[in-house]
Amino acid sequence: MKIVIAGAGEMGSHLAKMLSGNGHDITIIDGDPKLLADVASLADVITVEGDSTAFAVLRKAAVRKCDLFIAVNHVENDNVVAAALAKQLGAKKSIARIDNNEYLEPNNKEIFISMGIDYLFYPEKVAAQEVINLLGHTSTTEYVDFSSGRLSLVVFRLDPASKLIGRELSGFADDAAQLSYRTVAIARAGQTIIARRDEIFMEGDVVYVIARQDAVREVMEFSGQSNVEINNMMILGGSRIGVRIASELQNEVDVKLIEYNAEKAYRLAELLDKTLIINEDGRHIEAMLEEGLANMDAFVAVTGRSETNILAAMLAKRMGVKKVIAEVENLDYINLAESIGIDTIINKKLITASNIFRFTMSTDVQAIKCLTGSEAEVLEFIVKPNAPATRAPIKELRLPQDTIIGGVVRGDKVFIAVGNMELNAYDRVVVFAMPASIAKIGYFFN
Repeated sequence: MKIVIAGAGEMGSHLAKMLSGNGHDITIIDGDPKLLADVASLADVITVEGDSTAFAVLRKAAVRKCDLFIAVNHVENDNVVAAALAKQLGAKKSIARIDNNEYLEPNNKEIFISMGIDYLFYPEKVAAQEVINLLGHTSTTEYVDFSSGRLSLVVFRLDPASKLIGRELSGFADDAAQLSYRTVAIARAGQTIIARRDEIFMEGDVVYVIARQDAVREVMEFSGQSNVEINNMMILGGSRIGVRIASELQNEVDVKLIEYNAEKAYRLAELLDKTLIINEDGRHIEAMLEEGLANMDAFVAVTGRSETNILAAMLAKRMGVKKVIAEVENLDYINLAESIGIDTIINKKLITASNIFRFTMSTDVQAIKCLTGSEAEVLEFIVKPNAPATRAPIKELRLPQDTIIGGVVRGDKVFIAVGNMELNAYDRVVVFAMPASIAKIGYFFN
């Protein structure tokens, strides 16, 4: 697939690296030659220097021949203009990153579609929603719904109290046709292990489980942690993510938001009438303790600096806060942040990748989630009539080695997949896979 990316910042360079690694032909546009040189050193891409809203630059990037145009410049208006122009010049699909929730309202979305923009995505809104979902499932590190919640991916770390430690993974017997959940992978010491017979659970493992809706509560108990009711929470950083979390939750829980910039803190105080806004530096330990950090049920660090977020989250964890979430945009820091006990990491690059990656698949992908702290991805496919997956039981399909089918939704019935199960046309199938296999998986369901 020929893909043109407008914007060589952090998000654009991450997408270029990820997509070029999957065999796509990538061209990246930016006005900064240094950013282009940095991207070219990381990935096999063609670079075009210039303004992505200029016709001459778009023509030089050959957008008329591209299958997918992705606009991820820092300036929202540039993205909207570039995506609209690219579509008019011949791009088959055109998508743009935005920073304005108003654009996503149903009536307004129609306007962008008429301009030729196929899809708008707002990473901060998705990130905020992920945090809100996780605060409702405090014993998990990630929680993803598929097929309208009928299947869920539950991710948790094994505490010393977990009764799973030392036990073998189960769910591999063909006669276990009525499973309500099964482990699909384990992350251990920075490595992701696809679930196989004879694997043993160990303390500190991050466990990925596909579960039916009626089994989610039971699965969460395996972590060794109890679910905590959130009554008091502190948010560090008046970023778009922080403001959205506060505005969504301020009517349900007591929210304190710490913002370093005084002028911004005053603006937020007017915007968030039921949130206590505090103008303070979150790096000052004494100030944070004075503001009641040790009494919080949850702490969310979403400043613009990964280092600040990690240090503040470490302090919150040390003070006994039960649920600690940190935004870590530097991908190199994610494993470090998880190793020091931070419960959940959110990353806008991975959120964006999840939004965009499905547009690069040849098969109809209903959903895709790039997981934090693991190289793996979870995808939801709809099985097409006469697809290879319908011609034999799962165990005979010869799926790629680092791929596992977790669950199947068939009409109003939900199944956890086992080896002797056969798939039908129009089944919705949730698949857990490593990056090297993703390009090969679509063949089985198409």
